[in-house]
Amino acid sequence: MQAPLQITVRDLPHSDALDARIRDKAAKLEEFNRNIISCHVTVEELRKHHHQGRHFQVSIDVHVRGREIVANRAHDEDVYVALRDAFDAVKRQLEEDIRLKRGDVKVHAVPQHGRVARLFPEEGYGFIATPDGRELYFSRGNVVHPTFDDLAVDTEVQFIEEMAEEGPQAKRVSVGKHGPLT
Repeated sequence: MQAPLQITVRDLPHSDALDARIRDKAAKLEEFNRNIISCHVTVEELRKHHHQGRHFQVSIDVHVRGREIVANRAHDEDVYVALRDAFDAVKRQLEEDIRLKRGDVKVHAVPQHGRVARLFPEEGYGFIATPDGRELYFSRGNVVHPTFDDLAVDTEVQFIEEMAEEGPQAKRVSVGKHGPLT
C-alpha cells in the first residue's frame, strides 16, 4: 500500500488480537491486489444494551487506482465475524474491479429447449432430445423444477448444456415458459 493501513476502533477496548487480525486481513488483500493505494478499517460497537448483547460494525474503505471500494458489515456478538465478512466483501469487489479492468465479461449460459426423450426412474436419469437431433443425459440431481419424479416422456423442458467428463450433459433442467422448438 502506498499509504499506511489506518485502523480506527470506537466504543470498545483496544485489543492486540483484533489489531493483529485486521493487519493480517489487510496484508492478504494487498497480496491479492498490489494496486491498493490505501485502506482504512473502522471497528465499532453499536448500541450497548445489557439485554440485547453486543453489536459490532466493521467498515472498510479501500482505494485502488480509479476506484473507491467500501464495505460495511455488522454482526451480533462477534466482532471477528463482522471483520471477516467485511474483508470478504472487499475482496469480491476487488475481484470485480480486476475483471472489469481486464475487459472480462461474465457470460451466462443461455438456456436451451428440448423434450424428455427417455426416462429411467429407478436409476434416476434420463435423456433430453434437442432440436438439432442430439440426446443429452441428465440425472435426478440436475432437475430444478418440478421434481425428477414429475417429469414424463415428451415433456418440454429448458436446460443448460455443460461439458462433463462423459461429454455434454443437461444441467438445471426445468419445466416452465419455453420458446418454440424448431
